[in-house]
Amino acid sequence: MGAENDIKPLTKKSFESDQDIRWCPGCGDYSILAFVQRVLPEMGIPKEKYVFVSGIGCSSRFPYYMNTYGLHTIHGRAPTVATGIKAANPDLQVWVVTGDGDALSIGGNHFIHALRRNVDIKILLFNNKIYGLTKGQYSPTSEFGKKTKSTPYGSVDYPLDPISLALGSEASFVARTADNTPKHLTEVLRRAAHHKGSAFVEIFQNCIIFNDGAFDPITGKEVRDDNTLLLEHGKPLLFGKDKKKGIRIKGFDPEVVTVGENGVTEADLVVHNENNPNPAYAFLLSRFNLPQFPVPMGVFRQSERYTYDGLLNDQVDTALSMGKGDIKKLIHGPSTWTVE
Repeated sequence: MGAENDIKPLTKKSFESDQDIRWCPGCGDYSILAFVQRVLPEMGIPKEKYVFVSGIGCSSRFPYYMNTYGLHTIHGRAPTVATGIKAANPDLQVWVVTGDGDALSIGGNHFIHALRRNVDIKILLFNNKIYGLTKGQYSPTSEFGKKTKSTPYGSVDYPLDPISLALGSEASFVARTADNTPKHLTEVLRRAAHHKGSAFVEIFQNCIIFNDGAFDPITGKEVRDDNTLLLEHGKPLLFGKDKKKGIRIKGFDPEVVTVGENGVTEADLVVHNENNPNPAYAFLLSRFNLPQFPVPMGVFRQSERYTYDGLLNDQVDTALSMGKGDIKKLIHGPSTWTVE
């Protein structure tokens, strides 16, 4: 009893490791790390029940800085390792930290299959639109025409949109936030932490050395009101400094309108429904981009369905309930044959 009363509540400090942080000064990763460490104590889960898994890249140093269990694995394979951890240890909360190169290029196949299976893991994708660790080559999210050391005449690749890919892979929680919006970042991380199933969060992350200011046209303080669309469940799609601009859908096409002009009222605007059973709505939002549309931030879609790890363990329990197996009987049974 005395020992129970001596247990101190977890704080941000509880999740800070004793490792020196080796990110570049001013890197957006610092902000993300700090807010993850602030959100986890709210969950009421012992810290020994957390596991952070990463692949390769600047973001993938994340597990070293968390005072939890962690694995720094191989390039692009973090979702696969995390799937195994969760399947074998269903009482753990498993987080994957990855970057745009790690998840969408080297690990693209592993990424989409973890999402479609709805493994109960949280995937944080730090998107800085560049390979930072290897000194600034273009990545799968770099814009068309991006000039880097590996594309001196400009990239001829069309970029992947992580949100569209996650929605197409049937992730049951899909959201976007940014490293320079503390309140929004905190709320999105909190929502992801509570979600049961595959939670995917794209985080706009500034690489101060190799792609500084990549998201300034979207999340810069002077322009963010006009260039971002904050998604709030049950509320109309409004944006702009005075909240007079909105999104209306005519036929299959969205358009930007101004409330109070040409007879437009708030009743004409789309009301955000993150639980919309039709994924086409969330996918439509994922295609919004400057300069035609503001960039959506927040939860695009949240749905509920059985998790891969839950169903897998149900099958294991069913098999075990049938009693002890007989390996000799299995080998010599009707389901085996001899190749001659």
